[in-house]
Amino acid sequence: MSGIEGKVVAITGAGSGIGEATALLLAERGAKVVLGARRTERLEALAARIEKAGGEAAWAHTDVKRREDLAGLVGLARERFGKIDVLIGNAGIGLISPLDDLRVEDWEEMIDVNLKGVLYGIAAALPVFREQGFGHFINILSTSGLRIVPLQPVYAGTKNAVRTISEGLRQEAGDSLRVTVVSPGIVRTDFAEHMSPEVKAQISDQMTKIAISPDAVARAVAFAIEQPDGVDVGDIVVRPTAQN
Repeated sequence: MSGIEGKVVAITGAGSGIGEATALLLAERGAKVVLGARRTERLEALAARIEKAGGEAAWAHTDVKRREDLAGLVGLARERFGKIDVLIGNAGIGLISPLDDLRVEDWEEMIDVNLKGVLYGIAAALPVFREQGFGHFINILSTSGLRIVPLQPVYAGTKNAVRTISEGLRQEAGDSLRVTVVSPGIVRTDFAEHMSPEVKAQISDQMTKIAISPDAVARAVAFAIEQPDGVDVGDIVVRPTAQN
């Protein structure tokens, strides 16, 4: 029996990319997964795929900009499976552009999704974890927060804000809760989908040349979860060997 089997894991941004890959891997290893995202047709298809393979899954429409949606996701985990062991804050958006473009609405969107979405998840799960006496927060960040480059200061700023909050949470958590941050590098996902055509072309070219599979990030998440009680894996960086 692995350290994952039987655990109840809620995942935001589970409809594609890293979230989808993580849900599939954890379900394969015996976790009961609770899927949250805005694209419910993808969640329904993913849950059906997991159940067809013999796993257990539940899903709910989850817009992380809405605090009540995060509360609902955590509530669904408890209602369906009786507890929640892990909350993975994976939902994120990267509307990168030069600061000179003054795309203030994009800045606000990244703050709302990448930062406030994680805070809403903490607000939903922390009281439950305290009541249970156990729980694990895993927040998906980015190597963009480790190496600041042009076009990405606001995106990197949101990820570094979550890094800071996660470290503070770890220090406040005590000996019964765990906190992990995972910083992926360039991953083969739909990350560039909502960028301007010029930036999208640049990012897509990098993805074509060196991107790693979302499965690589999923395995890092699984590694953190499967550790024995009392072992807290704090910070994992997963990137292509070819990435600077």
